[in-house]
Amino acid sequence: MIQSPHCSIHLEVIQNQARYLVRRKVVSPQQRIYALYQYIPAREWADVERELEENDFLLRDRIADLIRDEEWEND
Repeated sequence: MIQSPHCSIHLEVIQNQARYLVRRKVVSPQQRIYALYQYIPAREWADVERELEENDFLLRDRIADLIRDEEWEND
């Protein structure tokens, strides 16, 4: 079976983007992962969702869960 090629976005890239947005205080670590949608190009969102799902993340999980290795100040 031939699979159609698709752009793959790695979890690390998603996490780095989320960290950047949190550090810039564009999003809060307490917000849901789906809040990142407005900062990721629409054409890439399906790949982002697929990668998150493959790594057992739900869009309703908090961004802090996605980037859990960070230490947070009280927001």
